[in-house]
Amino acid sequence: MAEANILVGEDQFSCPVCLEILKDPVTTACGHCYCMGCIKNYWDQTDHTGVYSCPECRETFTPRPVLRRNTMLAEVVEKLKQTGFNPPPAQSYAGPGDVPCDFCTGRKFKAVKSCLTCLASYCETHVKPHYEGAAFKRHKLINAIGNLDQKLCAEHQKVLEVFCRTDQTCICLLCSDQEHKSHDTVSAETERTGKQKQLGETQTEIQQRIQERLKEVEELKQAVESLKRSARREMQESEKIFSELIRSIEKIHTEVIELIGANKKVAVNEAEGLMKKLEHEIAELRRRNAELKQLSETEDHIHFLQNFQSLCAPLEAGNLPSITVNTDIYFGAVRKAVSELKSHIEDFCKGELVKINKTVNETAVYTLGSRSSDRCLKVNEVAVYSLQAPEPRNRAEFLKYSCQLTLDPNTANRKLFLSEGNRKVTRRSETQPYPDHPERFDSKAQVLCRECLSGTRCYWEIEWNREWVSIGVTYKGISRKGDRSCLFGYNDKSWSLHCSGSRYSAWHNSNESLVAAPHSPRIGVYLDFNAGTLSFYGVSDTMTLLHRFQTTFTEPLYPGFRLHWHSDSTVAICQLN
Repeated sequence: MAEANILVGEDQFSCPVCLEILKDPVTTACGHCYCMGCIKNYWDQTDHTGVYSCPECRETFTPRPVLRRNTMLAEVVEKLKQTGFNPPPAQSYAGPGDVPCDFCTGRKFKAVKSCLTCLASYCETHVKPHYEGAAFKRHKLINAIGNLDQKLCAEHQKVLEVFCRTDQTCICLLCSDQEHKSHDTVSAETERTGKQKQLGETQTEIQQRIQERLKEVEELKQAVESLKRSARREMQESEKIFSELIRSIEKIHTEVIELIGANKKVAVNEAEGLMKKLEHEIAELRRRNAELKQLSETEDHIHFLQNFQSLCAPLEAGNLPSITVNTDIYFGAVRKAVSELKSHIEDFCKGELVKINKTVNETAVYTLGSRSSDRCLKVNEVAVYSLQAPEPRNRAEFLKYSCQLTLDPNTANRKLFLSEGNRKVTRRSETQPYPDHPERFDSKAQVLCRECLSGTRCYWEIEWNREWVSIGVTYKGISRKGDRSCLFGYNDKSWSLHCSGSRYSAWHNSNESLVAAPHSPRIGVYLDFNAGTLSFYGVSDTMTLLHRFQTTFTEPLYPGFRLHWHSDSTVAICQLN
């Protein structure tokens, strides 16, 4: 008869306390087995009570049982050790970030459940009594969590199971009957149910936002890829067109050079042929002149008379016409024509380049819209435009770039009073009790905003009253002390618009530009940092441009205001969303 194969698991011979293979196994009266040392240590901890329980089933014994080695079980364990056990899986031990079992000794296993009644955490082995023992049926098990002591009331050391809606805090039952007796209290489970619904709504909103953002990211990716393909295609086509243009210019260049060369060759050949004919005629004339000289010198009268008729005959007109030489001969006119061609081409290219540049700049990868819960571009957010978006044309388009600004109390002069959540500043006659601060304007009634503006488009509006106010932006390094050097617009670090009745003036680096426009109690300020423009508008039914600065901004900018000496003059930053 074949020997039966019996499958034995290591956990069947493991101590429930240390979870190791049994060492000197003993068996309690309830039938559970432990290492001799483990059960002794466990019962030593309860010696002061005089009641001893089984860690597995919680059966109690009085007095303390006498433990004896289970010889048969010890022999079985020894034989199984010789045949070999599979080592416990490494992942079952508690590692960094895991909750360790409170009942394991030595190397602790990872807890799988925590009991809110026992305020202890258990591994898979030590949690079994909670599932099997009747005494644990009312205990509340949850997935293992750490810091169970935080689930106790600090004052009464009772489990937190009530929620006080009045104080918005978790309390124990004793707290609900004492300090929180007159408060609105409910069970933690009831409050959790209500807040779970709210949490679900928030999760749904977040998931919806994630999906929207993922969709926008995907659309942006597709737009960028499309842009890359389009740009690559247009660059190739433009390269081809410019190559053809260059070849055309090179062809004209070659034709002009050849034309000059051919003209030179023809003119030189004709002149050289004419020179040969002239030289031949000169030679003939010299020969005849020599003969006449010889005849004039002869003493033989008869010879003179016989040859006179033939030698002194009238000169023939000759085959060559009269020649007038051009002493100012050169190809300067050709050079002039070529220079004019160059100028025409350059002027034409400049004009066409402006058109091309405008066409390219109007190709935007994306535009920024508004959301019900996120209507404005955050001030400190840097929006990267691969191609510049069009300039706003009406107030609705300006409002797409609206930003939230707040006044910085650390910069406010002590004659300025901030209110309405640091969105309004009033000039007061009495000194405000502001503490000393290195960024505070000490002599001029000026204040800056907290937010810095950089790398994006921003728009804000302010309302002002009384006789005079200065609205501007500045680099952070503007002087905070002294006289004119710290005024907005009186240095190279700031730009400002001074408003007084129906008269305006724009200032930068102490240079003034007067502006005539109707009085407007609301001023809109539009900053395009990358384009280097700062524009001021009178806001009513329409947007009236008062002044525009065009420059290059090299540092982040801080909006700021200066108020007239008149008491109670105010500036308020408008809420645009």
